[in-house]
Amino acid sequence: MEKSAEDKEKGTDVAVKGQAAIRPQFLTTKEKFHGFIDSEWQGSKGEKASDNDTTEEAKEICVEEPEAKKLKLDTEERTKAGKQDGKRLRGQNKSRPHTKPTAYDEKRLCLSVIQANRECPFGDKCHFHHDVAEYMASKPADIGQSCYLYGTFGKCAYGLSCRFAKAHTTPDFKTMENTDLVKAREGRNPVKNSLSKDLQNRLRKRSVAFKKSEEYLKTLSNNRDKKEQQGNGKACVAEVSPNPTVGEQLLSTEAETQLQSSPDKQPPVKTVGPLTDADVIKLRPCEKKQVDFQDKLYLAPLTTCGNLPFRRVCKRFGADITCGEMAMCTNLLQGQQSEWALLKRHESEDLFGVQVEGCFPDTMTRCAELINNNTDVDFVDINSGCPIDLVYKKGGGCGLMTRTRKFEQIVKGMNCVLDVPLTVKIRTGVQEKSNIAHKLIPEMKKWGVSMITLHGRSREQRYTKLADWDYITTCSELASPVPLFGNGDILSYEDAMKARETGVSGIMIARGALIKPWIFTEIKESRHWDISSSERLDILRDFTNFGLEHWGSDTRGVEKTRTFMLEWLSFMCRYIPVGLLERVPQKINERPPYYMGRNYLESLMASQNVGDWVRISEMLLGPVPKNFNFLPKHKANAYK
Repeated sequence: MEKSAEDKEKGTDVAVKGQAAIRPQFLTTKEKFHGFIDSEWQGSKGEKASDNDTTEEAKEICVEEPEAKKLKLDTEERTKAGKQDGKRLRGQNKSRPHTKPTAYDEKRLCLSVIQANRECPFGDKCHFHHDVAEYMASKPADIGQSCYLYGTFGKCAYGLSCRFAKAHTTPDFKTMENTDLVKAREGRNPVKNSLSKDLQNRLRKRSVAFKKSEEYLKTLSNNRDKKEQQGNGKACVAEVSPNPTVGEQLLSTEAETQLQSSPDKQPPVKTVGPLTDADVIKLRPCEKKQVDFQDKLYLAPLTTCGNLPFRRVCKRFGADITCGEMAMCTNLLQGQQSEWALLKRHESEDLFGVQVEGCFPDTMTRCAELINNNTDVDFVDINSGCPIDLVYKKGGGCGLMTRTRKFEQIVKGMNCVLDVPLTVKIRTGVQEKSNIAHKLIPEMKKWGVSMITLHGRSREQRYTKLADWDYITTCSELASPVPLFGNGDILSYEDAMKARETGVSGIMIARGALIKPWIFTEIKESRHWDISSSERLDILRDFTNFGLEHWGSDTRGVEKTRTFMLEWLSFMCRYIPVGLLERVPQKINERPPYYMGRNYLESLMASQNVGDWVRISEMLLGPVPKNFNFLPKHKANAYK
């Protein structure tokens, strides 16, 4: 929305809709902003200015607006521009460049050399370096003088391949150890829930037994057979609609529940010998591990950005509940290492859960039993709110909300095999003006869920409008006594206070934590934190150290850490320092205009240019490789 000609003539300042109100003395134009960033970077060679330094450009008053957001082209205009097929242009991740971390190493050092010079099992056929001197001559320069892994654990598992190897390597290329630190941490494993080779092999060979799941699935098939027999022997009482509504589906689900609880139901398995309690009584809900969800701050399971190092940063700032990224149940059952990595838990995560996605009772129930038997978690969450097409079109995510019979079978099946609480995350519905969460919540209470999280938007809405907290209030009353967490648009402690007034049991924070992870501290201390740019750089430094610990300190690990940091910076750049705002607090749907920070680093962190994010990463992880290429998932918010 641009200023009218009359307003421009008068010189009056008009508030731009959807844009944050920043003090006029800090506003600038796109050209001046990037001119300043580029000149200062070349002049200082990457060194940031101190927080007390105020640049001349920051003092300059300039209220000219940035360029308006470009509108989507019409079909004719797209054709003229050479884009024949409009469908291929839709979505943010089409043709996204992705360089694997393996591409940054020309030739790697053999693991046998790294691990105390043991004999290489591949002999002459090995493709990796065995000559240490030759490898060290071709290895990229070290990033820094001190190694975080060596300083924390007393030894670095990456040895000579570490990009900070000078800190723990002797002149004759031997890796040093700090024996005192090693002994102090002996027997302590900070990360749990790793996939063992034995379990991976058994999953791939399909030799893992799912006894509880098979019993439950057998009862499902028996009930289906009984229902078919009863249907064949009795005349239809009412005409069944070929396209049942949600309400009709809920009624049929209730009828099925009554059928399952009939007194003449046969036991699922035949037993031999004396009966024990374990044979006839399953774990009752009151005997399961209990979790106190009341009035907690819940860090949402964030795809890509909600990795273990990021969760550790949020734990430091006061997040109470953390949850792993959404994992596909079929991939977990196949033993995929990359999917199991999403279940990893750090020792600092005292209340931790995992989120799984699936659309069939058999795979979801088996997956729940697999998690229950092989991981250490406090709860398991079902994702029935994921809006992406890949998940929705096969019936998962938001699709479960319209397939209530399958949804019920999944919830009951997972509850049957889990010893920990089962939670569910939902949206208001699929269509924008057709909310169905209020119909589902009373049913989910009967199914046995321990907690419900409601995102106050529908699938169609995505993030186009504000979350509907009035509707969340209605749903929280329906959910009682089952705790219901509200989610949507929380970016300050004032937003959190308003959310708590609605009567929800707690709040879940997603984008707010990505934009400012210190939001948990702000909420708990009821204040606006005017955090300095150097403090924000220290947060990124902590993330870097946690990333090197998690992904490795060799070239692969460094570049993987850099990639995830850049994904995070695509959100963090939206933060506007409190001291620059004309009106506090910043709203999550307000875009920041071009502005100069109070020092060079603050200005650099405000840039939405991918190249400037790379510069920030180079302050912490050294220069990027020559073949480095990056474009964030949310590329609509970035430009080259």
